[in-house]
Amino acid sequence: MESPDGIAGVFDRAADTYDAVGVPWVGPIATRLVAELDVRPGTRVLDIGCGRGAALGPLALATGPTGHALGIDLAPRMVELTARDLAHLPQVEVRVADARAPELPPASFDVVAASLVLFFLPEPAAALRAWTELAVHGGRLGVTTLGEKDPGWTAVDQLFGPHLPPELIEARSRALRGPYASDAGVERLFSDAGLTDVRTVVHSVDAVFGDPEQFVAFSWSHGQRSMWEAVPEAARPGLQEEILGALEEQRDASGRITFRQAVRHTLGVRP
Repeated sequence: MESPDGIAGVFDRAADTYDAVGVPWVGPIATRLVAELDVRPGTRVLDIGCGRGAALGPLALATGPTGHALGIDLAPRMVELTARDLAHLPQVEVRVADARAPELPPASFDVVAASLVLFFLPEPAAALRAWTELAVHGGRLGVTTLGEKDPGWTAVDQLFGPHLPPELIEARSRALRGPYASDAGVERLFSDAGLTDVRTVVHSVDAVFGDPEQFVAFSWSHGQRSMWEAVPEAARPGLQEEILGALEEQRDASGRITFRQAVRHTLGVRP
């Protein structure tokens, strides 16, 4: 949602705590995408924007020791930690590479996956065309994007607004506009990339926080870190107090805070 170099830095700094603050989020989303891709033993799979391996691990297990699972990510620290975490699986390889144009041989993968990546890219249509070229004929491609956001989450995000540069606000809002505003919009990107048998699977994921402080830790560990880092350091304590106060009002009877996120998995086949 900003320049790729900027995003690489954000996720590099988030890598050590990414999806590791006690709130299952990326894992459940990626698991559903992998299930829809129906990876069989012995296949060659590519995970674009692999992060800490939420999809790469299940993809590797599905393809088994006779297959090959390559994960690529632009953030070197993500690659370093994921390679360490999955070192026990000989079929796994992890590399630093740019999702916009992976320098990989054409028609070299049976399955191409990208969970929560496409909306970070400035030219998603071009990226999808490049990814399609990496799949064999008859190969499958699946991406995950986000649908409607919980109103409570949106209300918290809006508290960042007065502190952010206009270009960051615009870049983040693009993730929910244009093709990402509907299932049909993302499906058109797939069709325009030459994919067939295009379909969408929608489900929802609940992010459950034990208290407002856990939400703040979570937000620093994911893409929202870019918003925190854009806030002038002197303004961060005041903003955090605002956010904690808003979240306090959203606790349920158990004291927890739950944000529901619609998740869209779009899948297609290279003819």
